Amino acid sequence: MGVIFSPIMAALNPIAIHLGPIAVHWYGVIIATGVVIAVILAVREGRRRGINPDDIYDMILWALPAALIAARTYYVVFQWPYYAKHPGEIIAIWDGGIAIYGSLIGAGLVVFFFCRSRFIPVWLMLDVAAPTVILGQAIGRWGNFMNQEAFGRITSLAFLQGLHLPNFIVNQMLINGAYRQPTFLYESTWDLLGFIVLMSLRHTPGLFKQGEVFLSYVLWYSFGRFFVEGMRTDSLMLFGGLRVSQLLSVVLFIGALIIWTYRRRQAVAPAAYLDGNPFRESSKLSK
Repeated sequence: MGVIFSPIMAALNPIAIHLGPIAVHWYGVIIATGVVIAVILAVREGRRRGINPDDIYDMILWALPAALIAARTYYVVFQWPYYAKHPGEIIAIWDGGIAIYGSLIGAGLVVFFFCRSRFIPVWLMLDVAAPTVILGQAIGRWGNFMNQEAFGRITSLAFLQGLHLPNFIVNQMLINGAYRQPTFLYESTWDLLGFIVLMSLRHTPGLFKQGEVFLSYVLWYSFGRFFVEGMRTDSLMLFGGLRVSQLLSVVLFIGALIIWTYRRRQAVAPAAYLDGNPFRESSKLSK
């Protein structure tokens, strides 16, 4: 009789290191890594499109705290019955509980007002940022993995092994005595594919008008998020069992299509993405 090997059922430690009395969580380390990589890529592409790197750095200094506050606020609002009884946990973001859609709303508002104040085309800045944002989201989902959150319905060990996942992922999906669908992985994979698609297409001559790289990101992400969210068991909910993120995904998907169509039908077409920033001579840098 052959020997059947099974993974060692031990969850990964969510704490990366201790700095004295301070515990540094993998969740924060992974999120920070995604942000750093996103900023580096955005600065490099921004130079090509005529956006001063200092403008991007200045914008990030405002956008990051706004995104973090908005993401946590979004999450707490839709989980208020719990946090009303545990107000001391409202700021405990190291344990998870930040909503991506909330962070996008907060950062989006900063981008709009910042670009208006610096005479940078808002659509262009959003185009530059979009592929890096979805890559950051792909990386950030592994923070959920380390915290054993953003998981799906109960499944079997055989199902997870049938996906040919590494043992460390299978082990981590054993939550509260039951194996769970790795929905964090589904969304991370979808986001990574979106990053590859956007990066592969955005420099194609004549393909995108300014704003359409960003709108492509919205379409891609909201489409995938709708289906992944339907598989999760820890979704933020509205009345009648309606999932907040699914509703917002539908609104964003339809809204992006309408905006794309409207802008393409205008008498004066938007500038091409590759034309870059018309307010700087450096906008004519290499394409």
